[in-house]
Amino acid sequence: MRAATHDRYGGSDVVTIADIAEPAIADNQLLVAVHASSVTTADWRLRASAFPGGLWLAGRLMTGLFRPRNCILGMEFSGVVARTGPNVTRFAPGDALFGNAGSGAHAEYLAIDEDAALAAKPPALSHAEAASLPFGAVTALVFLRDFAKLQSGQRVLIIGASGGVGVHAVRIARHLGARVTGVTSTDNVALVRELGADRVVDYRKEKLNDIGETFDLVFDTAGIVRFAEARRLLNVNGLFLPLEFGIGDLLTALWCAITRSGQRIGLHVSGDAQADVEAIAELAATGALKPVIDSRYPLAEIRKAHERVETRHKRGSVIVDVRPDEEAHGAA
Repeated sequence: MRAATHDRYGGSDVVTIADIAEPAIADNQLLVAVHASSVTTADWRLRASAFPGGLWLAGRLMTGLFRPRNCILGMEFSGVVARTGPNVTRFAPGDALFGNAGSGAHAEYLAIDEDAALAAKPPALSHAEAASLPFGAVTALVFLRDFAKLQSGQRVLIIGASGGVGVHAVRIARHLGARVTGVTSTDNVALVRELGADRVVDYRKEKLNDIGETFDLVFDTAGIVRFAEARRLLNVNGLFLPLEFGIGDLLTALWCAITRSGQRIGLHVSGDAQADVEAIAELAATGALKPVIDSRYPLAEIRKAHERVETRHKRGSVIVDVRPDEEAHGAA
């Protein structure tokens, strides 16, 4: 099978298309024919060893100190079950599904546990649309629903509202009943407004300090602000949730816990629970979530997908069409 592999850290040029053996599956696993995947910010950081905020060593200890332990990236995917292990009961060959593989989805076939973060693909979504959801939408859901415990009527400021997590954060915050202000660039103002934001701030024309209101929650999906800046945007008991954080933020969070200050910073990492993927499948099926695709590339041009993500100016998701012919003809 064809797969996008890398055996060293570096720029997009370290990614090559190779013919490798199809993965074997265990008794409780599925072999999935991947139709679409994506290149996420996490894929870029893992490929380049570009870990934020002084966490380079910790990142390398997890992913491989001198070279990558896992040579095939790819978290999000959508595809069709090709074969199942004898103990599998949840899916059958021919079932269309999508989810978060953790890694390995930049390939024509993927071996994955049946109880992993998977759900049936909503029939109304194409594989490309489904593959745009698991990482960004689950992250937005978990951060807003579970970590922030966002309530109806609360005011939330979403920084990076047109990015891979931000586009879903706007929709989910609105679904939870919050009043949403989205921060984005000039080119994306119309998109963020279409997603349902009550107010859109163009950061190229208006400084955050000039917004003129405070918020119950500031959710920074793009690593733009630090807690010292966010405090000016928070109400007296407001919460700052950064998606990216470093060692300095860990110390700040500890200080807030010790002093029990009203304004606080929450540092979390989103998981990949099966129930959360099923939740976003339901939201997508009812129209509460809307896939946003920035661009699409065939697997052979995955380097271009990495380069697009690394600009940090993508709108929604960058999709890799692993099986573009089947997608074009409306495969399951």
